[in-house]
Amino acid sequence: MNCAVRSVVRFAHWKGIEIFGVMHGYRGLISEEFIPLGPRDVSNIISRGGTILKAARCEEFYEKEGREKAYKNLIANNIDGLIVIGGDGSFHGALLLHQEFGFPVVGIPGTIDNDINGTQRTLGFDTALNTAMSAIDKIKDTATSMDRIFLIEVMGRLSSAIAVFSALAGGAEDVIIPGERTDLKNMIEKIEEGRKKGKKSWIIIVAEGAGKAEEFAREFRKYISDVRVTVIGHLQRGGGPSAFDRILGALMGQAAVQALLEGKHYHAIGWRNDDVIVYELQEAIKPQDRGKISSYHQLIHILT
Repeated sequence: MNCAVRSVVRFAHWKGIEIFGVMHGYRGLISEEFIPLGPRDVSNIISRGGTILKAARCEEFYEKEGREKAYKNLIANNIDGLIVIGGDGSFHGALLLHQEFGFPVVGIPGTIDNDINGTQRTLGFDTALNTAMSAIDKIKDTATSMDRIFLIEVMGRLSSAIAVFSALAGGAEDVIIPGERTDLKNMIEKIEEGRKKGKKSWIIIVAEGAGKAEEFAREFRKYISDVRVTVIGHLQRGGGPSAFDRILGALMGQAAVQALLEGKHYHAIGWRNDDVIVYELQEAIKPQDRGKISSYHQLIHILT
C-alpha cells in the first residue's frame, strides 16, 4: 500500500493538488485524523510493507450515521475527493459514501487475497504469494530429507488465490480450498500409491477458509504417521513489497488521481492484460468469477 500512497502524493503534488492522508482508514474519517502529506513525507516508504497511514476496522462506518459523520468531516476540511486503498469491504464503504452523499471516490485494490472482481491483480498479492512460495520451498527441503508429509496453511478465508498459485509455484502435490469438496480418502490413497512408487514426501497447501490444517492433519494421521503442519500466518502480510507490487502501486496511484481529475467519481482502478484500467466500483464489488480455479486445481494434480 505504501507504494500506492507514495504515487498518489507525488503525482498529485506534480499536478498542483494538495493531499491529506487519513490515519486508520474509515475510523480516521469519523474521528477526523487528517494529516497533510507532501513529497518528502513519503520518502523511502516504497520498500516498506504495510501502510504508513495505518489500518483499522470501523464498526461505526457500517451505519449511515457514521458515514454521514465521515462525509461532514471531509466537507469541513475542504476535501474534494477520496482515494480508498483496500479490499471488498473498503470498496463497499466507498461506494456507499458516493451513493448516499455524492462524494467523489476512487478505489485502489489492496488485498493479499486477490479477490476483487474486474482486476487480475490486487496490491499485496504478489508479495504475499512470493512469501508463501519461499516458505514452501524451505519446508519442501525438510519434507524431502525427512520423508514426511506437510500440510501448509496459507491465508485465504474466502479466497483461494494464495493457496492455488503458491501450490503451482511451489510444486505442491495438492491443495485444499474453500468452495470445493475435499476428498481426504482420495488424497490418502494417492499418497500411498506415491509411496509405493518411491515418492516419500508430499506437500499439501491448505487455504485457511477451507478449515484448519491441524484438523486435516488429525484425519491424515489415522492412516499415515509422518504428517506435520506449518501455518505461515501473518508473515504473508508483512515484508518489503515485490518489484511487481511496487510498479503496480506506482501505476495505480497515478491512475487514481487522474481518474478523480477526469470526473470519474465512483470508480475503481484495476490491472488487466498488463495495463491499468478504470472501471465502476459497482462492478468491482460483484462476486469474483472462480471459473479458472478448477482448471488450476487439475493442473496441480497433473504436474505432481
